[in-house]
Amino acid sequence: MELDYIENIDGHDQNIVRLYNFNKEEAILFRELIVNTIIEKKQKLDLATVDFITPRNCNLIFGLFKTDEGILTKDNETFFCILTLEGFTNMARLLEPFCKKESKGYEYLYEIDNPTDLLFCPTASFDEA
Repeated sequence: MELDYIENIDGHDQNIVRLYNFNKEEAILFRELIVNTIIEKKQKLDLATVDFITPRNCNLIFGLFKTDEGILTKDNETFFCILTLEGFTNMARLLEPFCKKESKGYEYLYEIDNPTDLLFCPTASFDEA
């Protein structure tokens, strides 16, 4: 699984932090990390510390907050995905199809009006779906 940041993906100042290039087994491991670390233990999750994730040009840290804010950054290198417990529970639900079978589809992991989206995409390209 790889992690990267793509700036201004559509010419309208929309950005993407993307988790991509993974198989079903890695999707299962990622979902378990979300559930065990954030939802159950209520701890932050720093993807730079996860051995099966390779950061390309950024890092992503997940953390609980009182409101769903989505992805925030000050430097376009370290990103914070700030969601409520309900937001992370929904994210875990959105990850389930990738844990059941290999997929070429993709999923945005939250629905927040925010300039940076979080894309979960097994292939390197999300225009194949």
